[in-house]
Amino acid sequence: MTPATRAHIASARFGLGPRPGELRRIEADPRGWLLGQLRPDAPLPAPLRDQISGAEGLAEAQERRIARRQGREPTARREAQGQGQMPTAPGSSNAQAPGGQPRQQMNPMALTYRAEVAALSQVWAETDQPFRERLVNFWTNHFTVSVTRPIVRPMAGAFVREAIRPHVTGRFADMLLAVARHPAMLMYLDNAVSIGPGSPAGARTGRGLNENLAREILELHTLGVNGGYTQADVTSFARILTGWSVPRAQDGYTGARSFMFRHMAHEPGEKVLLGKRYPGGEEGGIAALRDLAQHPATAKFIAAKLARHFVADVPPPGAVAKIEQVFRNSRGDLGAVSRALVDLPEAWASPLPKLRSPKDFVIAALRAAGAIGTPEGRIAAFAILGQPVFAAPSPAGWPDTADAWASPEAIMRRIDWSHALASRLMRGRPPLDMLAETIAPVASAETVQAIQRAPEARDALTLLFASPEFQRR
Repeated sequence: MTPATRAHIASARFGLGPRPGELRRIEADPRGWLLGQLRPDAPLPAPLRDQISGAEGLAEAQERRIARRQGREPTARREAQGQGQMPTAPGSSNAQAPGGQPRQQMNPMALTYRAEVAALSQVWAETDQPFRERLVNFWTNHFTVSVTRPIVRPMAGAFVREAIRPHVTGRFADMLLAVARHPAMLMYLDNAVSIGPGSPAGARTGRGLNENLAREILELHTLGVNGGYTQADVTSFARILTGWSVPRAQDGYTGARSFMFRHMAHEPGEKVLLGKRYPGGEEGGIAALRDLAQHPATAKFIAAKLARHFVADVPPPGAVAKIEQVFRNSRGDLGAVSRALVDLPEAWASPLPKLRSPKDFVIAALRAAGAIGTPEGRIAAFAILGQPVFAAPSPAGWPDTADAWASPEAIMRRIDWSHALASRLMRGRPPLDMLAETIAPVASAETVQAIQRAPEARDALTLLFASPEFQRR
């Protein structure tokens, strides 16, 4: 394998796709370039620093609920507090929201959501830490919260900043705990309203357990569906997590915090999960989550997902075993696990084993083009191609295999979008220059010849973006 091919793998598979000049910069040491992005003190990307916190997002969601009950329009906290607005295209009116909808007619929570996606799309298009961003995206999908539940909209971006990013090279147990305590997850999976049947609140209201969060932590976040737990474990874990909730308006909530342990809603007494006893109270839940994070089934489940994402749809068992061993030996040190991914020979063996998801494809094209476009256009592109940001259809997140994204209709949408993008790039860099800076190390002779023989720059660029090599990573 040539140095140029290894540079392409580093940039496209581990990163988000090369930006102009990136392949040349990393060709001498692709592995070092990747490892340099794993430092634990990485700052928050600048476009994300002006977004609202999870506590503020929770207050915004609660304000909307109160306003609806009172028959009035809610106030968007971003605008009321003079915070950052949704970016607009140069020369456009600030009265117009993305898609042409008047701002005053938009749900304030939708404004917050769009501001978050605009900032994130800018980070993805411009970052010089693409491996780190890919890891953030992987763990965001692993711990999915979705704006298909509208109440999540003002908290989804904060969820990633507060529960995922700080731990992406830290301890899995710390990430799991932060996820389980974040208001976006507590509201998305209804644990905020889960009440112990034997608690004072349960006796007073007659309401009971909600098992959603407990089930998804076991099935999707830690052990996996074949991890050895039973329905009795799900119910017991749900009892352990009763009382894990959020402050509400009736608690005198002012937006200063986002987690609240409700003693009166917590199921009292000792509980048993996977054969181990846990005390009542908040500490029992913390202990249970930390034990789940260290469980052998968790290491195996997560190793398989990581190998599927970074190596192949059907990852080699040897690659899974190596990652599993590092996860277990390091007690869930995600920095060590990420370094082990870079060191997998299987991850470098073939240049194009993975089909890019729609989001990956859009990001790669924008990076190749030099991060052109408006926030509105980037947001629309993700939706048009079938993967709107923070909108996974279920707690399982977006699929990570080619069969989910390779239907004829989906491929045609990619080609149509490639043509539209190419039309905007005709006066930019020559197509052959862009070819050299993107897929040249892995492009077939047929692809190169087709681009060279294209009658117009627009056709050449369309062929580049729609090529099999650009569609894969």
